[in-house]
Amino acid sequence: MTYVAVSGASGTEPVGGIAGWATDLMDRLGAPGAGLAIALENLFPPLPSEVILPLAGFAAAQGRMSLVAALAWTTVGSVVGALALYGIGALIGRDRIRRLVARLPLVKLADLDRTEAWFVRHGAKAVFFGRMIPIFRSLISVPAGVERMRMTTFLVYTTLGSLLWNTAFVLAGYQLGDNWRTVEEYVGIYSKVVLVLAVLGVLAFLAVRIVRSRREPGMHRAETRDFGRDRTF
Repeated sequence: MTYVAVSGASGTEPVGGIAGWATDLMDRLGAPGAGLAIALENLFPPLPSEVILPLAGFAAAQGRMSLVAALAWTTVGSVVGALALYGIGALIGRDRIRRLVARLPLVKLADLDRTEAWFVRHGAKAVFFGRMIPIFRSLISVPAGVERMRMTTFLVYTTLGSLLWNTAFVLAGYQLGDNWRTVEEYVGIYSKVVLVLAVLGVLAFLAVRIVRSRREPGMHRAETRDFGRDRTF
C-alpha cells in the first residue's frame, strides 16, 4: 500500500514502507500516532526511529500537530516501549539468564557475574546513554528488568535519554522540512558503525575465549606431568 505525505512546498509526495505506515498513523491519530509508532519501534528495533522522529517533526512543521505535542508524545511512546521491555526482562529473571549462560559454549558464569556487577555500579548511566545508541537503545531495558533496577531510577533516566534523542531528531525534521530524509542517511551511517563495532567486539571476545580454551587442556596436562615428577623425586 502507498500512502501520501502532504508537503506544503511540493504538494503531494508518495511515501511507502515504514515512512508511509508512520504517516498513516499520524494522519489518523495525530501526535499520539507518532507516540504509538515510537512505542512499537522500541519493541521492534527494525522499525527505525531515525525515520519516525524526523517525520513527526516534518508533520509538525506542516501544522498537522504541534511541535510540543510531537516531542511529548514521542517521549511517552519511548518510555512505554521501554517499560514493556523492562517487564520482559523482569519476567525472564536472573535465574533463567544464569541457566541459559551456563549452557552456552565459550561463555562462563563469571562473565555474567562481572556484567551484573558492572550494571549494579553503572546501570543508571547505561540506561541514560543507551537510549541514544542505535540497536542498544531498546535492548538496554531488558537487563534493567532482569536486574530489577529501581523503577523510579529506570523511569527518570529512560525519560531523560529518550527526550534528548527524540528532541534532536524531531527538531531536525522540523527544520529540514522536505529534506527530513537527510537525517535517516546520516543516522544510518552511525547505526552501521555501532553494529560493526558490536560485531567486532563479539568476535574478539570469542577469539580470545577459543584461544584460552585450547591452551587450558595443554596447561592442565603439563601441570599433571610436573606433579608426577615431583612425587617420583
